[in-house]
Amino acid sequence: MSGFKGVNDFNGANGLSGASRVVVAAVVAATFSLLAWADARGFAGAMPAWWLLPVVVVLAIGGVSELIRLCASRDLLLPAWLLRPAAVAIPIAAAFGAQAFGAATALASSAAAMGWAAAAYMLAVVVLFTDEIMGYHKRARALERLSASALILAYLGLPLAFMVSLRLLCLENLGPEQTGRGHLGILPLVSLVAVVKAGDIAAYLFGSTMGRTRMAPVLSPGKTWEGAAASIAGSLAAAWLVLERLPIEPPTGPWGGWPVFGLAVGLAGMLGDLAESLLKREADVKDSGGSLGGMGGVLDLVDSLLFAAPVAWILWSVK
Repeated sequence: MSGFKGVNDFNGANGLSGASRVVVAAVVAATFSLLAWADARGFAGAMPAWWLLPVVVVLAIGGVSELIRLCASRDLLLPAWLLRPAAVAIPIAAAFGAQAFGAATALASSAAAMGWAAAAYMLAVVVLFTDEIMGYHKRARALERLSASALILAYLGLPLAFMVSLRLLCLENLGPEQTGRGHLGILPLVSLVAVVKAGDIAAYLFGSTMGRTRMAPVLSPGKTWEGAAASIAGSLAAAWLVLERLPIEPPTGPWGGWPVFGLAVGLAGMLGDLAESLLKREADVKDSGGSLGGMGGVLDLVDSLLFAAPVAWILWSVK
């Protein structure tokens, strides 16, 4: 979700787009909240992450499809037949690595879980090289295709794996009752989403009404420093609410507490938003896609989460 908008971005026809954005955002937020509740409660006897993994699959397929189209706009055709399943396999490997579907007495390691995701990523890279080797000719643009494909999987697949690992962090007792002492439950994942999206919303609201000083006039003219300041304030407020005021007492919290978490994850979220702006600017498009109406595409929804996920994972993992 692109934040930091300037006033001029919401005139005329964009008013309708803004209304559509609000409606879609409300539906997305309600759907995620419902699935997160079901996952946290182990609804219908489901193991942890079962209710949220379908969301990961949809985001992976939708996001990689949009990235493939962005590359195609630069006359760079990538192997969709490989990138789509690979983008799904990387975060799913993190779930298996965390023993989400294993014995109910095992203690999971978040680092080991990400090792499985890294292995899935490298296996996909090997297959990409094999495909280029078998079909090589002098004008194949193999280096560009390999670079773009590897970047797509690193940019999208690995952050999704970090999100899965956050959901299963320090997981102990894999049954739906989730009572083990080392269990952190869904709080690490919720803290990531809440902090990043609170920053997005604050930037959207304050940037659209009070934004005057452009932050990146060439890359993304709509983003302002006023919106950026509001984004950090929103992220800090969300971190305090989630980590200090929710009636949940996890055995541990993120390193540095809510101030460090809110600031670091909020800044990473802003950088992720700017990173997607760079990709769209290079492809000369306004949105990554149109599957979410006024919100654009899947990447426009998760862009700020992609860079924030590994930062949140590190802060929750370091003791």
